[in-house]
Amino acid sequence: MSRLSFAAVLAVLLVADTGLAMAATDEEFNLDLEELEKKDYEVGGFAEISWEHLTIRDDGAYTFLNSGKSPESSLDRFTGTLQLQGSYTKGITRVKVLAQAINQNDALESSGSIDLFEGNLSIAPSSWFSTTIGKKAYKWGKGYAWNPVGFINRMKDPNNPDDALEGYVTGEFEVIKSFAGDLQNIALNVVVLPVDGDVNDDFGEDDNINMAAKLYLLLFDTDIDFIAYTGNSRTNRYGLDFSRNVTSNFELHGELAYITDLERTVLQDTGNRMQDDEDVASFLAGIRHLTSWELTSIIEYYHNGSGYSDEQMEVFFNAVDAAVEHRNSSGLGGDLEELQRLGIQGYSRPYLGKNYLYAKFSQKEPFDILYFTPVLTTIINLDDGSSTVTPELNYTGFTNWEVQLRFALLSGSQNSEYGEKQNANKVELNIKYYF
Repeated sequence: MSRLSFAAVLAVLLVADTGLAMAATDEEFNLDLEELEKKDYEVGGFAEISWEHLTIRDDGAYTFLNSGKSPESSLDRFTGTLQLQGSYTKGITRVKVLAQAINQNDALESSGSIDLFEGNLSIAPSSWFSTTIGKKAYKWGKGYAWNPVGFINRMKDPNNPDDALEGYVTGEFEVIKSFAGDLQNIALNVVVLPVDGDVNDDFGEDDNINMAAKLYLLLFDTDIDFIAYTGNSRTNRYGLDFSRNVTSNFELHGELAYITDLERTVLQDTGNRMQDDEDVASFLAGIRHLTSWELTSIIEYYHNGSGYSDEQMEVFFNAVDAAVEHRNSSGLGGDLEELQRLGIQGYSRPYLGKNYLYAKFSQKEPFDILYFTPVLTTIINLDDGSSTVTPELNYTGFTNWEVQLRFALLSGSQNSEYGEKQNANKVELNIKYYF
């Protein structure tokens, strides 16, 4: 029973009880408290169908890197997604499961998968101590679009930051303590993350045991995290983040990450590759503001210390152009295949530049149109000036249903990040049913 339905029934019962008491005081009315008891289990999820129409940029570097050739001028893609989640709590133990099945079809390929995003067991013998073992997704950090301190996070999509992500197989314990004073809460999370064979094989180098720790403080009404990672699958890294509500409708947040001995492959003008090995720092600063007319604004600046400079990206894009010309004239595609491998190593990853600006504006029920929320999101590469602008319309007027219409426009000059993307624009329609 939903909270709203339960509240309505309870109100009716209370009114009826009052009337009965006034009419006949010798009669009794008993409310069944079983309705108020929390269930041991929770089950939910959603089913979603999506349609995308992509306008292909026929001369984009990533068009050739992704397909090896210039495809049709447009592409329609259909996707079906089913996500199931559930938990069962008994005494001091809790089991949690989150799984997703997805099937995708377009003119180029069809693919499908069933993935277990989370599956873990938690034991909490006391209010201040708990331990968890199994597959778990971590969302460390305070940023909305990016989390430079999320050393054991999966990278999220800034256009869909709340989407569920696949976790890693870990063992974890958490200790929590509360105080009266300026320091109100303190919590310590310690995570062990193995990489062995098929276990967490996409995290980093094999045959290693890695550890991460997060110390949380609620100090002077400010959320603060100190984060550290050590292990041989990735290099050591350290970070801190904070979030503070300056007023009831204005929040500040930030992150700072320091990564030691980060290796990068950098393509030179000569065509040679150079291995960079240096310490880098990344940071994020952002705000969230809510107006009296319910316009929510989120603005973030992100400096990616591990990213490529504007000049380094231009060298790579020029190399792709030369490889395509060579293939077209000679019929040999070896150079392009080498660049595809180089792209996998770094040049094709999302947000490969140095400096970005993220802004998202959402207006709840404008002009008193119930259940309607328009949103505008933009991401700008501040070094080359390229950008993506995404307006969207969301409607939730049907119970348990959500309809979203979105248009993404990618623009930029030649040799810029978004100017070389495969898609020039994309129209997207998502229909989702929650249960």
